[in-house]
Amino acid sequence: MKPAMTKAQARAWKRGWKLVNEFEREELRKTSIEVKFRQLAAMMQSAFALGWDTSAPAELKAIRAMWVRLKKAHRDAR
Repeated sequence: MKPAMTKAQARAWKRGWKLVNEFEREELRKTSIEVKFRQLAAMMQSAFALGWDTSAPAELKAIRAMWVRLKKAHRDAR
């Protein structure tokens, strides 16, 4: 039985996805904090609309700590 993909094809496929991932990382680096915030707000609104609200105290504490770290990192980057 012939393999679905040769080693050379698999390597080429992997290289292609590596380029895609590098491009995506660069796009994310270029995206302003304002755009990222709007995207996050839209995702959060979708989660609330779908009933995916987080109310466990331990989760809320972890989320708040993450936001404090993000805010500090953003402030320090200025």
